[in-house]
Amino acid sequence: MAVRLIALDIDGTLLDSRWQLPEANRQAIAEATRRGIEVALVTGRRYDFAMPVARKLDSPLTMIVNNGALIRSKEGRTHLRHLLPQSIARQVLELTKPWREGAAVIFDRPLQNQLMLEVLDPDDSMRYAYYSRNKEFIGIAKPLETCLTEDPIQVMLSGKVALIREAESALRGAPFVENFALAVTSYESK
Repeated sequence: MAVRLIALDIDGTLLDSRWQLPEANRQAIAEATRRGIEVALVTGRRYDFAMPVARKLDSPLTMIVNNGALIRSKEGRTHLRHLLPQSIARQVLELTKPWREGAAVIFDRPLQNQLMLEVLDPDDSMRYAYYSRNKEFIGIAKPLETCLTEDPIQVMLSGKVALIREAESALRGAPFVENFALAVTSYESK
């Protein structure tokens, strides 16, 4: 059976440990698309945060981003969107108040206010580098629930592994757990 699709994660798969795109990977993707194989970049990243990597590839790509909630072409054409109903997002935010410092609400919007935060702390060394690279996409809403004027793509929590495990446990035990999907990525070594 011939290969028809290659799906690649970005971080740690397509990119090396220094977040660089090896020339061998670029050439392999170009050769695959030349042979008619579809290539998809699959990532937890937002579309706009994945695009700098996609632009380094001179090949047609399908972008599966936000942990699968959004599928777009490299050119920006949306093929599929799975949004989180506002009411469920509000319940998630209410349940995760103890971890609010690391909470964000992600929307499918052009540029500004894609990533909504309650606070942007320049002294937060763990998150501020990411915030700095994405400042054109970030908005502030205090309290965070006030940003829920439309269905978001996701509610995201970030922080130290032990704290995120607490939040994960609370969410898995939520009475409304069947109304949302939970995707967890942990970096034990960080």
